[in-house]
Amino acid sequence: MVVGGMRLAGSARAARTEGNLMTAASEPARGAGVTAGSRGHRGDARAKTSAAATFALVFGVAGLFSVLTAILAWLGLVLGIIGIILGIVGLKMARRPGVTGRGVSIGGLVLSILAVLIGLGLAAGITTFVNNENAVDRLQTQVDKLRDKLD
Repeated sequence: MVVGGMRLAGSARAARTEGNLMTAASEPARGAGVTAGSRGHRGDARAKTSAAATFALVFGVAGLFSVLTAILAWLGLVLGIIGIILGIVGLKMARRPGVTGRGVSIGGLVLSILAVLIGLGLAAGITTFVNNENAVDRLQTQVDKLRDKLD
């Protein structure tokens, strides 16, 4: 079928509506009604992943790794909190038309929440251990025994 000088596939029915070439699904055909000078960049037609969702995932992974090292647990806790905030913002941005990233945002939220929970658990465990005098005494005797073996 030929419409306006454009050849269409036999299975795609087309109709001319208000000056735009329309496909059977009532969506504008690619390039219909758009002049060469008015086209934007190549990627404008595709949906873009929310930057907040991407950063939520990055902060979640970094926070989880930091917490699992135990030495940088405080940094992991901070990164996890930032990741949670960015994950919520990413979920809200993913509702906008032309913006994707809902799954990335959920992944970032899950990792960030895990980082915060593990960080808080580690902080509570360390605080409990340090405040327990028997545990500190046992640790001190173990350290003294190891020093004696090294000498």
